[in-house]
Amino acid sequence: QVQLVESGGGLVQPGGSLTLSCVTSGSILAIDTMAWYRRAPGKERELVASLTKGGYANYADSVKGRFTMSRDNAKNMGTLQMNSLEPEDTAVYYCNLDRVRSTTNTYIANIWGQGTQVTVSS
Repeated sequence: QVQLVESGGGLVQPGGSLTLSCVTSGSILAIDTMAWYRRAPGKERELVASLTKGGYANYADSVKGRFTMSRDNAKNMGTLQMNSLEPEDTAVYYCNLDRVRSTTNTYIANIWGQGTQVTVSS
């Protein structure tokens, strides 16, 4: 069984920074694409950033130049560095693994964490 836990959220003033972490557990051999999503109050969930195993990154237009995603393939974990935060970034942030290859050579798809709250407010 594969699980993941997000951490690093909190309350920050506009212009501030936070670093979110996504830590996995379980019998993981490899992760295809790791991504961060967010859901703001009253809005649909949206993709914030994604990063393939090979290093290809994709960012939502609203966070380009401010957020940076990274991952450690050896440790099967990822981070989202968020700078110049704006009130519009307030949301619950979720880590997602699109497909995981386990050590038993089986594949598990679409794994989600419980989310971490980010609030940007003065």
